[in-house]
Amino acid sequence: MTPSADDGPTPRRRGRRSFAGTRPVMADVARVAGVSKQTVSRVLNDHPAVRPATREAVLEAMRTLGYRPSRSARSLASGRTRMLGVISFDAARYGPASALTAINTAAQKAGYLVSSIALDTADRGTVTEAVHRLSAEGADGVIAIAPQRWVGRALAEADLTTPLVVLDNALADDIPLVTGDSRTGARKATEHLLGLGHRTVRHLAGPAGWFSADQRLAAWRATLEAAGAEVPEPLAGDWSADSGYDLGRRLARDPEVTAVFVSNDQMALGLLHALHEAGRSVPGDVSVVGYDDIPEAAHLLPPLTTVRTDFAEIGTRSLRLLLHRIDGSGEPPPAGPVVPVDLVVRRSSGPPPGRSSRA
Repeated sequence: MTPSADDGPTPRRRGRRSFAGTRPVMADVARVAGVSKQTVSRVLNDHPAVRPATREAVLEAMRTLGYRPSRSARSLASGRTRMLGVISFDAARYGPASALTAINTAAQKAGYLVSSIALDTADRGTVTEAVHRLSAEGADGVIAIAPQRWVGRALAEADLTTPLVVLDNALADDIPLVTGDSRTGARKATEHLLGLGHRTVRHLAGPAGWFSADQRLAAWRATLEAAGAEVPEPLAGDWSADSGYDLGRRLARDPEVTAVFVSNDQMALGLLHALHEAGRSVPGDVSVVGYDDIPEAAHLLPPLTTVRTDFAEIGTRSLRLLLHRIDGSGEPPPAGPVVPVDLVVRRSSGPPPGRSSRA
């Protein structure tokens, strides 16, 4: 006779049994609760067709016995491993590291483990190997923190059969994307400096081929063109403070430079160093606006005006989106892939030399 979703009779309550030297198993829980192992399995997997009284009896038996269901047992019952894979590139940078932390936190709250693979190179073979490794581990889904466009191409060619969500890289229409609004952030930063009265705005860009760097560069140029301002040649760094310092020394020698929009805060830090070393005050001689709002930004001298990206929201939203793609569970993420950004005005930006502040 096939057992029903519920065992029918009111479950029996029994006293604590001694399992000294052994770990209680599902059969022990079923015996104490007076139900079948199948009912215990249904309770573990939150099956709706279990009466409240039966569910409570099973849970009480688990508490009494100190039973902790193994991940492998749940996997066999549900057909899922409750493990998610994350592939990250340049994971030491503030943005990817912050997103990864948020993903881990959200996954833990949802009852998932995270297996992370940090890659130093992004060629097709390396990406494919990482994808196959996560598939072999039985990942229910994968999040790729893939800020470089060529990483996106490698992922698209990797033949991933599990659900995929990508951060900071538009791969294909059928692959969900979550990203900060780099275009709006760059536009706000550039408009802020123009609004202070600067004739034009120089740009320290991120490396070419990075999704966010390309978006910020394009929006900076478009904003200057829309305002009828001169569009100077941008300078491209590598996201590091060292590159910001090296490029900043070049800008510091040009007396025509009065405003600079920098594609991330680390490069802005290097620029501030170079300007200070050259005897050019910020914001008296040169205004500086960064991007990301790293925790140290408010404590630089002067405190840095910057565009705040909510990396925690990006990571959390990507996790929610992935879980929804896996089985439709959990709260659906907000519509749209783009997470809003905010301009945080501090003391590193002001009017150009000889001009008073204006609205």
